[in-house]
Amino acid sequence: MSPTTPLLRQQYRARQAAVLASCSPNLATPCIRSTLRKLSNLADEFLLTLWRQAGLGKPCALLAVGGFGRRELFPHSDIDVLVLLPDSPTTSLDAARSAQIETFIRSCWDTGLEIGSSVRTVGECLEEATKDLTVQTALLESRCITGSRTLVADFRTRFRSIVDPQAFFIAKTLEMQQRHGKYEDTPYALEPHCKESPGGLRDLHVILWVAKAAGFAEDWGSLARAGLATPFEIRQIRRNEALLQRIRTLLHVATRRREDRLLFDLQNSVAQSFGYLAPEGDPRAAARPGERLMRQYYLAAKAVTQLREIVLLNIEERLRSRSPAAPRRIDEHFFDNAGMLDIASDDFYRRDPHAILQTFFVFQSEVGIQGLSARTLRALYHVQDLIDHRFRNDPVNQATFLRILQHPSGLTHTLRLMNDTSVLGRFLPPFLRIVGQMQHDLFHVYTVDQHTMMVLRNVRRFFLPEHVHEYPFCSQLAADWDKPWLLYVAALFHDIAKGRGGDHSVLGAKEVRRFCKRYAIAAEDAQLIEFLVREHLTMSRIAQKCDHTDPSVIAQFARYVRTERQLTALYLFTVADIRGTSPKVWNSWKSKLLADLYHSTSQMLGGHVPDIHADIRERQHDAIVELALHAQPYLSHKPLWDTLDAGYFMRHDAVEIAWHARKLSRYVESPTPIVRARPSPVVDGLQVLVYTRDQADLFARICGYFERSGLSILDARIHTTLKGYALDTFQVVSPDPTERYRELVNMVESELAHTIAIAGPLPEPGKGRVSRRVRSFPLPPRVRLRPDETGQRWVLNLSASDRVGLLYAVARVLARHGIDLQLAKVITLGERVEDTFLIRGSALQNQNTQLAIETELLAALG
Repeated sequence: MSPTTPLLRQQYRARQAAVLASCSPNLATPCIRSTLRKLSNLADEFLLTLWRQAGLGKPCALLAVGGFGRRELFPHSDIDVLVLLPDSPTTSLDAARSAQIETFIRSCWDTGLEIGSSVRTVGECLEEATKDLTVQTALLESRCITGSRTLVADFRTRFRSIVDPQAFFIAKTLEMQQRHGKYEDTPYALEPHCKESPGGLRDLHVILWVAKAAGFAEDWGSLARAGLATPFEIRQIRRNEALLQRIRTLLHVATRRREDRLLFDLQNSVAQSFGYLAPEGDPRAAARPGERLMRQYYLAAKAVTQLREIVLLNIEERLRSRSPAAPRRIDEHFFDNAGMLDIASDDFYRRDPHAILQTFFVFQSEVGIQGLSARTLRALYHVQDLIDHRFRNDPVNQATFLRILQHPSGLTHTLRLMNDTSVLGRFLPPFLRIVGQMQHDLFHVYTVDQHTMMVLRNVRRFFLPEHVHEYPFCSQLAADWDKPWLLYVAALFHDIAKGRGGDHSVLGAKEVRRFCKRYAIAAEDAQLIEFLVREHLTMSRIAQKCDHTDPSVIAQFARYVRTERQLTALYLFTVADIRGTSPKVWNSWKSKLLADLYHSTSQMLGGHVPDIHADIRERQHDAIVELALHAQPYLSHKPLWDTLDAGYFMRHDAVEIAWHARKLSRYVESPTPIVRARPSPVVDGLQVLVYTRDQADLFARICGYFERSGLSILDARIHTTLKGYALDTFQVVSPDPTERYRELVNMVESELAHTIAIAGPLPEPGKGRVSRRVRSFPLPPRVRLRPDETGQRWVLNLSASDRVGLLYAVARVLARHGIDLQLAKVITLGERVEDTFLIRGSALQNQNTQLAIETELLAALG
């Protein structure tokens, strides 16, 4: 290390900090470009010093490439440089020159310049550029810092000759599509990557890259002069680019590293740097600072997405004009221009505002149209002011919107396009209020408008033959449904009132009632739509929190839905809604719960009067048939069945009853615990059977074992035989999707039996770690304890943020008070739990004890 290196490192850090401080305490948006340029110039200065100290000079050259090449250096971004060497054999890289370059690179790192370096001849650069699109892109933005200008000029001339603008455009757009796919093709992720996500800075870089490769423009100003974007569009691009650059810079400063993700635990700190505060007592500032920041980010990302599409289409059309194809006329106003819907003139919408919605109907109904042309997108972008109160109440526009909703194909793509172009929110003002609105309920992973689009997509798939394999039962029901558009309207409105305060289902029902009245939708259809919006959470709640093996629960739900038509619609809608929250929330267990509730309710609505004794006889008969298939001796099940009451047979199906009989018929009075496990027939996990003498802390011991083993309980069915034995069945899953459950069977059977047999006090629960999202958006724990309708048992509802050991902590509280557990519904919604227990015990009859139990449970949940 050179003696001057520590001093240079100290100087570089001090001057970098001074640059950041000179802009403003909050790195205000207007000066962010100047700040990034100053950081780039500072790096240039120190690189030049180190270059000279290393003794480097002609015939070599030092080039800045990538983002550093366009003088855009963020506080902790890599400083990408290229040491360019000539091809001449007389100046090949000898040992002395190699040592100088190594000294230069080492000195850069020692000084604190985190460089990404490459050392290549001109020929090697060209060879790598032809093989690697990333290298070609980086070299496209090269900038000479020092060295031989002749060498650099030769490199640039030869480099331009190998760049094929058309091929480069295609490659970069395909690369962009792949990148967008990594981020779920939406700018509305709750933790977006401000550089790589759709609508991020990288999308703007793509525009300049393809424009440079084609020789159309070098920067935003020349892009406008080339006629590829209007001055207004360039102003919008610059404004949103500066906002994204400011956010990225603040992320680097806040974390002191290269962090480009707007993580939950960073959103509020960045928002405060923007000046977003929530003073106490100010109702206008009720939203969290982070939510206000994210709303601004989403609007910027959406604008970038629209503008990127417009400009890239213009560039594509300019490239294609070298070999143009004649557009196909659709009618007097619309054309098919190479698969893109084009309009006849730029002022078309000003002359005929009705054509705004008509554009989307043509896009939806015309075969072969894949998108909107640059002219169409630009025209829509510039006439948003026309979509006002008069436009919304125009009968022609309302009729067109209904035609879009009722058209048999293309609805999902059309409404997404309407949302992406901001037409949907302007035409439906209540929808505009949920665009970019975050949800901090720990299980939605999309903003409200994107969740709405996901639900709409899911409902639509029920009616498409190519998706039958995804939703077999839903597709079967949808095949007999006469008006799919009623479900689409409900999907559009079901969460439209979120964020207003109050019950969003009730408020949404009022909104959709007004919509149906304004659009003259028939009374019967309007009633069904309103029912779905108001009750879209009801079926999920009953399926996941109530004991729907209880005929009274089914009877009450049947009275609620009233008709088979409403039941079917609510079932379809519930499946679509749950699947639209997060990929982690839906599973086959929830599918089974909903399907079982649907079938039981459908039978009751069809006139089937529940006969408990007949149902039990049928299940026993089917179980005996199942036993015979497994070659079990005749009446081998009788010793076990003689100890079981009607409640057991009502809560288990015939296959489970037969499995229990096969495993337990020889152990009815076993003095030691019996544990049997098998791959679950209903979820990707294990079904575990526990049979042992009942004890007060049994459920807690079992929960403790499963949680120590990394297995999550989805469902627990607790039963006590007439001889005082616990016969409990659990559905458990592993958080590791690659887990081989067959290999776990022997382990669970031996270890859990041993755990139950060990006497002694229950171990203390561990301090379970919580996720970043839970830390950033903690959910206040809630406990509700109430008697059931018979007054014989109690229903305990718990809601809290999920963490390891949570269920065990709850079970310890119940065991401490001698509470018997009869049924457990353990529902995990992303990173939030909604658990329901059916319990009984003498302690529950005392109000003081009830209060103590609730207090201890709140402490355990917290």
